[in-house]
Amino acid sequence: MKIHEYQAKEILARYGIPVTKEILCYTVEEVQAAALQLGFPAVVKAQVLTGGRGKAGGVKLVRSVEEAATAGEKILGMDIKGYTVEKVLVAQGVNFVSEIYAGITIDRNTKSAVFMVSREGGVEIEEVAQSNPDAILKFTVDPDLGVAPFVARKIAYALFEDAKLVSQATDLFKKLYKVFVETDASLVEINPLVITADGNLLALDGKMNFDDNALFRQPAILALNEPSEDEKKEIDAKDKGLSYIRLDGSIGCMVNGAGLAMATMDMIKLYGGEPANFLDIGGSSNPQKVIDAMNLILSDKNVRVVMINIFGGITRCDDVAKGLIAALEQIKITIPIVIRLSGTNSKEGLEILKKANLPIVETMSEAAEKAIRLCEDFLL
Repeated sequence: MKIHEYQAKEILARYGIPVTKEILCYTVEEVQAAALQLGFPAVVKAQVLTGGRGKAGGVKLVRSVEEAATAGEKILGMDIKGYTVEKVLVAQGVNFVSEIYAGITIDRNTKSAVFMVSREGGVEIEEVAQSNPDAILKFTVDPDLGVAPFVARKIAYALFEDAKLVSQATDLFKKLYKVFVETDASLVEINPLVITADGNLLALDGKMNFDDNALFRQPAILALNEPSEDEKKEIDAKDKGLSYIRLDGSIGCMVNGAGLAMATMDMIKLYGGEPANFLDIGGSSNPQKVIDAMNLILSDKNVRVVMINIFGGITRCDDVAKGLIAALEQIKITIPIVIRLSGTNSKEGLEILKKANLPIVETMSEAAEKAIRLCEDFLL
């Protein structure tokens, strides 16, 4: 789960981490009033749950009421990577001399939290990782010790020589780790953490992601959730007993079993295609699940072909076939379908599909190749 910058900075501030003065706004008039209240220069920043706001024109420095109004008009309603800007954060302008990156996330290799810092703050850390990976310093955090004072000082000395800054950073890094642990975060990031002209550390931006599996014990954070359209689909799918994750490809997948679903996507990739989703209908023999799954797949406008791959263990292939026929009767499907059934009652299921003149194949590789070919033909 992700939250907005203003929400992340509110959490950081509660833990004593210094952040900029700022006001959340929903209208151009509110932007003007906020800029007047905070003083000039001020910064108007789009609040959307994605990165790259600056490159998209979603962050503007303003030096007058007129500039604030213009920025508000341009940013509110803007589309940034598929997200519509509905609110902006007006922050007090800060005179700073240096930008730093500081963040904590999970390192699955060491099975621990990893504290990352860099003197190259102010840009996306992924860019730094590509262009100059040595600029990112990583410190694996012992879960028993956490970020103890001597650990925080070690990280601080890797960034600063000035004793005043080391002292500030030591305190800030301890607090940042406390935020990470106590909120069940999967990522806490300050970028940039700046050194102001008067020699103090200040968080100009904040980013936080949370472990979805821990939200049951974080009701205050869960209340901040603003699911995207894709996330709403995933929630709806879960309510219907389906496991669904949207991807960027054009071949819709309907499979039973997580392992087979992964293998199906791998097979599509192997033959040069791109899966549009992960979709596991589970072990139930309920035909309604097939109908729900088909509706879910077809809701993605990028899907050009549907590939159905069922291995009947608990799931009965004849029930899947009946569900598919029922789905076709209820839904207007204008794209090709490729079906592979194997296992329990597959003979009966295949007979049902043959009578309905639906295309069937015998193997997974054959299904993937045919789906890719049909997808290419569709695009011609």
